[in-house]
Amino acid sequence: MIAKVSVTAVDVIEWLASDECHAYDGARLIGALAAMLDECGLPVQRLVFHLRVPHPTIFGRSIAWAPGEPVAFLDIEHGVERSERIRASPVLHVMSTRDWLVLRMDDRRWTLHDIFVGRGLTELCIAPLLHDVGEGPSSAVTFGTQKPGGYSPADLHLLRRIMPALRGALELKMWRRTTETMLETYIGSDPEKRILSGRVRRGDVETLEAALMFCDMQGFTELSNRLSSERVLEVLNAYFDEVVPAVAQHGGEVLKFMGDGLLAFFRDEAGAGPSCAAALMAARLIGQRLNTLSLPDGAVRAGIGLHYGEVSYGNIGSGKRLDFTVIGRDVNLTSRIQGVCGRTSHRLLLSRRFTELLALPGAVSIGGRHDLKGFAEPVELFAWTED
Repeated sequence: MIAKVSVTAVDVIEWLASDECHAYDGARLIGALAAMLDECGLPVQRLVFHLRVPHPTIFGRSIAWAPGEPVAFLDIEHGVERSERIRASPVLHVMSTRDWLVLRMDDRRWTLHDIFVGRGLTELCIAPLLHDVGEGPSSAVTFGTQKPGGYSPADLHLLRRIMPALRGALELKMWRRTTETMLETYIGSDPEKRILSGRVRRGDVETLEAALMFCDMQGFTELSNRLSSERVLEVLNAYFDEVVPAVAQHGGEVLKFMGDGLLAFFRDEAGAGPSCAAALMAARLIGQRLNTLSLPDGAVRAGIGLHYGEVSYGNIGSGKRLDFTVIGRDVNLTSRIQGVCGRTSHRLLLSRRFTELLALPGAVSIGGRHDLKGFAEPVELFAWTED
């Protein structure tokens, strides 16, 4: 009979640096780590990664493992960390102080999250994950055990030995996720994928055809002259909270924010007609949502221009300072069409090409041909009459 070779701290450290571990996602990594710790003679009945993430809506993300259960993902939204209950959390204490903390489950000085309660745990070891040498909050990892006496000095020594390697493994996972999140937040999903695929050189341009939308808040100049800068930002955010979800609901993507305006595109795999239909439905939904938006500063309305054409993604700038932007004649035309809303009583205007591709009744010419700045030929514009 061949004796079983026990796993040592060195084995865990080497595995955390291995290609196998690198290929794992967070869920597989946390389960495999718990299994290796068990083979080291340190049974862990609860293992949780508490990861600080630069994200516009969440403060942090937790990945929680327990034997025989699916891995759970929990997000903590910004602001929740300031609540009295969370501020009394031992995890937040470790993330703030960057000090290790070992506590018995019956220690009443702390408020424990529900993910640790009712599992027969006797002791928790919470360790900081120090991603940098600064003084800001860190990430953390919690090891929970059911051992009657809790962790022995040898157990804690093992955990301290593997923490630098665990930090490195998690940083690789967090770097990719953070990069994707930040790029998607600031430039959009489609440009994010293009940049991460390597299209980062100045002058790199890709062109696509899509239904284009330019949406601009009406009366913004008067509003910004009347309100404080802080209040203007609050109103703008409330406005975009109505506009952006409407775009996303109908499959659109915001390409660019420009002050109180935005440029979005809609590209349905079924073709130009469905793309235009999606853009129109999004535009109408924006109007409906803004009509129900009640602010003490006055009504918030938008002018929207719709067109179908080409948009080019391009890296422009100088040296190491580039911007991923959108350019093209049709982009300019969509913006100019929206500008006519401010000179007329219409809040939604469509180009002739858009209405022809839409192939739905409801578009009516607003009469005459309209001069657009930068375009030699006047254009015919259409309003949508179906409410």
